[in-house]
Order: sequence, then structure tokens, then C-alpha cells
Amino acid sequence: MANLNFLKNIFSKAKNGIGIELSPDRINVMQLSKQRQGYKILHFISEEVPEGVMQEGQILDLPSMSELIESIISEHKLKPKHIATAIPSREAIVRLIPVPVELDDESELRDYVNQEAGLYLPFPREEADVDFQKLGSFVDEDGAEKNQLLFVATRKDVVDSYISVFQEAGLSLDVMEVSSFAVLRCLQDQLQQFTSSEVVVTADLQFDSTEISVIVDGVPQFSRTIGIGSFQIQSALSEAMNLPPSRNTELLQGMTLPVNTGDSMTMGTMGGNNPGTSAMMKVLGELADEVRRSIDFYMNQSDVMEVAQLFLVGPGSAVGQLDEFFMQRLSIPTSQLDPVAALGLEMSEEDVPLVQRPGLGVVLGLGLREV
Repeated sequence: MANLNFLKNIFSKAKNGIGIELSPDRINVMQLSKQRQGYKILHFISEEVPEGVMQEGQILDLPSMSELIESIISEHKLKPKHIATAIPSREAIVRLIPVPVELDDESELRDYVNQEAGLYLPFPREEADVDFQKLGSFVDEDGAEKNQLLFVATRKDVVDSYISVFQEAGLSLDVMEVSSFAVLRCLQDQLQQFTSSEVVVTADLQFDSTEISVIVDGVPQFSRTIGIGSFQIQSALSEAMNLPPSRNTELLQGMTLPVNTGDSMTMGTMGGNNPGTSAMMKVLGELADEVRRSIDFYMNQSDVMEVAQLFLVGPGSAVGQLDEFFMQRLSIPTSQLDPVAALGLEMSEEDVPLVQRPGLGVVLGLGLREV
């Protein structure tokens, strides 16, 4: 896979590298250093991406994206030896697959995965790049011991587009992973609080989509992309308030949902009389319903009985009381997660305003990988 890997141990780390996150509205760059007590941010840079350069996980204008990356690296005099980036979860196929326990050698496993990969792909095998990570053994329903692999695949053309964007910027990638894995790296401490019989769900509210991940025992079991992100939420708000449409979603970060936390609260009282808030909550209600469908789909196929926690992350999760809204809508314990706080990082308000921190999960996870 062009010397790249999606996994290589989800929680592995390299040296002297930076994480670069490409998204439709921003390029985020993060470099961390290891301290005695944890991590320190050496560099955090965030630059706007013009409309039309990237959309729905696809880089549409490769030269423009390359120029943006190159100018950031040059302007800030960065000289990274290693670079990690992430493809959106919507571009990846992630599956847990059982393999015969006698297949233990890396090359034997790779041969087996290459042979069986076509069973898990919605497109031809020759169009896919695949990778895997061995997780451990389990006993199946017939009493046979099997090894479990985390299987990841994406289309070669997606991988090639990312590689060429960085090559044109004079940089070589050494790691490309799935965005939801990067977010998981920020949540390691939180995930350890749950047992193997509890489901944890993350909803990463990105610019033009929300990535849902279902996690058991720290391992992603199921993922789904919903086509509602901070842009769609803000567009509903702007339209209702007769404001001009804008790609800048900072307006959302100053909003707080009028959620009544009393026991007598009913859904009908949400939103108050403000047409903008009502429009926002209608879109958020649709998003919550899709999260519910995703959870139900997984639970119907699983032995796990309980959804213990929903974590809201991503730029769109900074809306005030969004956790209360989801908790009341879904009857699931819900928390808005600040990845900076979750990792115990020192970051001043001048570095990054508090409301922007929930959106740093992917780039922080990439930075952790390269620390």
C-alpha cells in the first residue's frame, strides 16, 4: 500500500512527526512533544480551505490543496520527518473478521486477508487497498477458537489522491489512517472506564457530515456516516434568521440550546420562540434520530446489551447543552468531549478558544501518533 498503513497498531507512535488533517473547511496541523507529565503542543496551525477544494471526503482540487499545505509548512518553517493524515471514515470499510487460529504468522494472515478481502468490499478487490490488525482470540458459537482481525479497506483512488496531494507539496506520508481511529486515540483513558459488555458510541460532528462509531472494549465495531454536519446545522439557522449563507460555522459555537433540564420537560417545549434555534433543533433532531438508527442497527446484530455512553466530538459539538438535547432525545448518557482536556494538554485560550477545542479530536489523534 505505497508504504502506508491504516493501522500498524492503532495506538502506535512514531518520532518527530506532525499530524495534518484535511477537511472541507480547514487544514489543521498538530505537532506534540512528550513531557514527563504527558504531552505539550509544539505547533498548532489551522487555515481555512476555500469552497470547492474538498467535499464529502473527496479532494476535488488537488493542486489547490497541495499549495495550501505547502504554504503552511513553509510559512511556519516546519521540517517534519514523518507525517500522518486521515481519510474520512466514510471512505473506509472497517470490519471485524474471524480467521483460523492456526494462522498466526504476519505473512500467512496477509495472504488470507488478501484472499478473503473481496467478501467484505462493495467494490472490486483490485480497486482496494487493505490493511489489518490482529486483536486477539475468541471462541465462536461452534466452540472453535478463532483470531479476530480489524480489517480496513479503502479505494486505491482515494489513497492515491491523498498521497499525490502531499507529494506535490514536497512531503511524503508515512501513515494514513481512518479519522475515527485518530479520535479514539484521544479517548483511551475514557474508554478504559467501560466493560466489555458495554457499548460506547462516538458522534463526530464534522463540517458536512457526522461520523458514528460504535466501540466495544476500545475497538471500533461498526461505523456509519450521516450527511448532517455543522454546515447543515448552521445553514438552517442562517436561513431561519434571514442571514446570508456562510461556510464559517463559528456562529454555532456561540449558541446554547434552550433545553429544560427539569423532569417535567417535554420535547414540545424545546426551541422556545426563536426561529433560528427552532430550525437548528429540527436538524439536530434528524441527526439524533439517525444516531438512534445506527445504534439500533448494531444492537440488533450484537450480544452486547447496554449502550453506556455517547460522546459528542467534532467542530459541531461545541453547541451549548447539545449533550442534554441528545440525552433527552435518545435516553442515553451523553457527554460533550473536549479532546484537549481528555488528554490533559496545556493549551491557553490564545492558542485555541475553548469553543474550538471539541473540533481537534482528529488532528490531536494524528499528532499523538507522531509524537
